[in-house]
Amino acid sequence: MTAVERIVAALEAVDGLRPATPVSAATTWLPVDWAGAAVDLSPGLVEVRLVATRLPLPPLLDRAAEVVRPVLVGTAWEHARLRLVVTDLDGAAFG
Repeated sequence: MTAVERIVAALEAVDGLRPATPVSAATTWLPVDWAGAAVDLSPGLVEVRLVATRLPLPPLLDRAAEVVRPVLVGTAWEHARLRLVVTDLDGAAFG
């Protein structure tokens, strides 16, 4: 399992957040796991784009950091800065 796959899997434990998938994911028939497209790994930075399905955001983002950080231990990104970006709020967050 790749680092991206492990990050996406860890985020499944955070009720209220999901990986932000590209719009093209809804328009293709290809059997691709689009959740990985929400994660960018670069030297010194791990960025994860998310959609929130509930509020408030700060506790959700704290929990996301708690589940992602251990996944990075022992990888090239162990000491990288973690950036969690909420790109959208699902309508369910307001219900």
